[in-house]
Amino acid sequence: MKIQKSIKKNYIYNTILTMSSFIFPLITFPYVSRILMPEGMGRVSFATSLISYFTMLSQLGMPTYGIRTCSKVRGNRLKLTRTAHELLGINLIMCLISYMLLSLFLLMVQDLWQDRLLYVIISSTILLNSIGMEWLYKALEQYRYIAVRSIVFKFIALLALFLLVHTEEDYVIYGCIAIFASSASNIFNLLNVHKYIDLKPVGNYNMKRHLKPLAIFFAMACATTIYTHMDTLMLGFMCTKSDVGYYNAAVRIKVLLVSIVTSLGVVLLPRSSFLIQQKKMKKFRVVSRKALDFVFIISSALMLYFMLYTRFGIMLLSGGYFEPSILPMRIVMPTLLFIGITNITGIQIMVPMGREKSVLLSEVVGLVINLVLNSLLIPQMASAGAAIGTVAAEFGVLVAQYFALRSEISHAFRAVSYWKIAVGLAAGTLSSFWVVFLGLSNFMTLAFTTVLFFGAYLAVLLLTKEWLTCGLTKQLMNRLAKIKGEGTVNEKI
Repeated sequence: MKIQKSIKKNYIYNTILTMSSFIFPLITFPYVSRILMPEGMGRVSFATSLISYFTMLSQLGMPTYGIRTCSKVRGNRLKLTRTAHELLGINLIMCLISYMLLSLFLLMVQDLWQDRLLYVIISSTILLNSIGMEWLYKALEQYRYIAVRSIVFKFIALLALFLLVHTEEDYVIYGCIAIFASSASNIFNLLNVHKYIDLKPVGNYNMKRHLKPLAIFFAMACATTIYTHMDTLMLGFMCTKSDVGYYNAAVRIKVLLVSIVTSLGVVLLPRSSFLIQQKKMKKFRVVSRKALDFVFIISSALMLYFMLYTRFGIMLLSGGYFEPSILPMRIVMPTLLFIGITNITGIQIMVPMGREKSVLLSEVVGLVINLVLNSLLIPQMASAGAAIGTVAAEFGVLVAQYFALRSEISHAFRAVSYWKIAVGLAAGTLSSFWVVFLGLSNFMTLAFTTVLFFGAYLAVLLLTKEWLTCGLTKQLMNRLAKIKGEGTVNEKI
């Protein structure tokens, strides 16, 4: 099976995929938030966060482990088939266990029983993610198929939303549509998988060989899921569902931006694993260096822009009822940079090198920091306290991973054009901030500041000859010249 995709194309497709997962709620949020209000939005957000723990159990670390394992045998259909069958079998067993535990939990906690229909609907993600085998498609770098399939389901869900959600009592319907948009397309994965593996049993299965490494990946997933969803759950138990709604509005944009930044790490995981398997360490280091510089360039600009213009984004998307979301959104924005870096150091570097234990340790650090700070700050500061805990936790993960890898990645950090990025950010701020004082609408303010901020930022990077920006710009110009029939030089990352 010959599979050699362009990293740039894979990144574009995976960015489309991850963006579609959050653009759907981002587009619909202005409509839904004004109908369901903070209370209804908080109920759906709390239920989604709770179910994520049972989804995590059913996945057992498979999303990352499955990509790495299948990418190593993707050149041999028989080995790939056997591996995929083994991993799918483990997924289905854990899916059954997860549903049993969820049923017991709903029966034991009376406060959740009143919304049992909402929890049952959202829990369908457990089954759909188990049968979807997304890890196989990503290991084979089938990002175009995944992106197209996802967008089709998002579009259908978008139409259903405007047709079916009209009152505050329709929060259950909204939850159902959200799940359809995010996970129902996994059914097509199961129907389409025969193109890449055989469906008939091939024998000589050995599920036990996956259990030890899966245990580490599961522990990693536990730590990550706990500290990324802990803030929402603790808000729900310690404050009100309205506070959860405010916080959900604050982090919604952040989640979308993080998905853009981290898409590159997901795309590079199968490629990095393959390069290490082939002992092409020099090329592996080059790819890692470019990825880290890319993250600094993109995440720094997105972080500063949305810290400056938070109010206009919240007012446009959510309306005046969600004004308490402005402060936590500003506080949480630095996580764009922290998560972007750790996605490279952890997913692209540590995991392909077989250093999952170091990743796990860093995530435990983040979990402990988040738990302690949430316990101290949420009762006093509500959603702002949760945001502080999240930022501190992500910074703790970054520090732990840097010290674990400092000898291997110091060259990559030295290659980042820090001063050029800083000058570009200053230029973007000075070029755009005056628009705030014109008294324009929220939409027009965001439109003008986006063009001015990112235009000035890009101009500075080009004028100072930032190496990655210039390289990517040159490739883009060559591609446009080729389209026009003027000829080009074929360059690949």
